[in-house]
Amino acid sequence: MRLGVLFSGGKDSTLAMLRVMKEHRIVGLITIISENPESFMFHTPNIHLAEMQAEAMGLPLVSVKTKGEKEKELDDLKKAIEEAKSIYGIEGIVTGAVQSRYQSDRIKRICKELGIACISPLWQMDQLELLNEVVESGMHVVISGVFAEPLGKELLGRQIDRSVVETLKKAAETHGINPAGEGGEIETTVLDAPFFRKKIVVRKISIEHKGFAGTCRIVQAELVEK
Repeated sequence: MRLGVLFSGGKDSTLAMLRVMKEHRIVGLITIISENPESFMFHTPNIHLAEMQAEAMGLPLVSVKTKGEKEKELDDLKKAIEEAKSIYGIEGIVTGAVQSRYQSDRIKRICKELGIACISPLWQMDQLELLNEVVESGMHVVISGVFAEPLGKELLGRQIDRSVVETLKKAAETHGINPAGEGGEIETTVLDAPFFRKKIVVRKISIEHKGFAGTCRIVQAELVEK
């Protein structure tokens, strides 16, 4: 099946893509760039890197901007999927949805209206298992946002490795957070994955942090051969 990936640039959409491409053909990426950092639907930290990530994969990208207004942003998502269907002839889309029924239900509804499949290979996956699979897969993923106690500034820009997974596991035990960030506790940015043709090397970052909320913005980066 010819599929497009609803791509946020983070670990979930990339891991979902890694799983699905073993059986299907990925023909393009679909990215929604939200002006609202509090968007109910779309990942925002480092979303500006989506074009570079697409180039790293050797895939075309449909990128659509939205003001990020609740429910109205779904119209922009539908337009983006329609565009991908027209250009690439996609028969379905892949999502990185794990537990958000708000997101999942709305994406499924749009796909039904457009007559295409909606594939969510990570749906209801245990979050610690998800993090471990990210590490074991060989993906290079950094934390680009923290938004919950007790997650501190020291995690910003850190690669998700076994040590970071253990830190997130402990935070889940002591503070009840979702370790993989399903409640918005963390955001991530993927710099490399097994199917990337090139990898992204970060040259400059900007960190902003206050209390238990902060972001790591990648200011300068480049693609290099693997």
